[in-house]
Amino acid sequence: MRVIVTRPARDAAIWVDAMAAAGLDAMALPLIAVCPVEDRAPLHAAWGRMSDYTALMFVSGNAVEHFFAEKPPLAPVFIAQSAIKIRAFATGPGTVSALLQAGVPAVCIDSPAPDAGQFDSEALWGVVGGRLLPGQRVLIVRGRDSGDTAPNAGAGRDWFANRVLQAGAQVDLVTAYQRCLPPFGPYEQKQADDAATDGSVWLFSSSQAIANLVSLMPRQHWRAARAVATHSRIALAARQAGFGVVCESRPTLVDVLASIELMA
Repeated sequence: MRVIVTRPARDAAIWVDAMAAAGLDAMALPLIAVCPVEDRAPLHAAWGRMSDYTALMFVSGNAVEHFFAEKPPLAPVFIAQSAIKIRAFATGPGTVSALLQAGVPAVCIDSPAPDAGQFDSEALWGVVGGRLLPGQRVLIVRGRDSGDTAPNAGAGRDWFANRVLQAGAQVDLVTAYQRCLPPFGPYEQKQADDAATDGSVWLFSSSQAIANLVSLMPRQHWRAARAVATHSRIALAARQAGFGVVCESRPTLVDVLASIELMA
């Protein structure tokens, strides 16, 4: 039984290595390519307004990486001794890890507990919702799909933004990266064809990955395919795409491994 890891290439390689260490046959088949935005001026402007914000909410590790890639030299944000006391909001452990790697002190990060039932905007709001006050301002750092042209297209965390507004605080959005279709040549096509029917388990951590798979293989039927999805919304997308067996799992490695073992 193979595990098909559909995360973007760099993340997929990490998961494949971890699964191989656990004794699984895993391969990377990235279904999302993460690209820089063409216009970086809004990112530079956001860095210039850091003192306006009470918190920055990062939707993913990719948001962290691409936002901090535009960090000006010696920017005082997220330094424990700084006079600018800004919080970093993270939806889950992957985003927390990216923040730590970017140099953000752990004491500046708010996120759901490691043993939380789910890692998403709703879980994050349960941690930080009671702390926001009217008049405060939050910046949501997110991605967008490459074909989106509307000003707020791909906001991705509308639920969280609406809760911030309902609390009387203000919200700004900045796009740090864009999600694109990945390279998908004859090799990738063959691997996907095989995995549709050979008992492989697809690991999905994004509904967009499923949408891209359907777009790249519009004539493929998935009723004989199996999937593990790391959120109920992703599981729904897999079922709607036609996957015959879909198992939901928390997004941590140990939980994903346990879910895969149940499907063996």
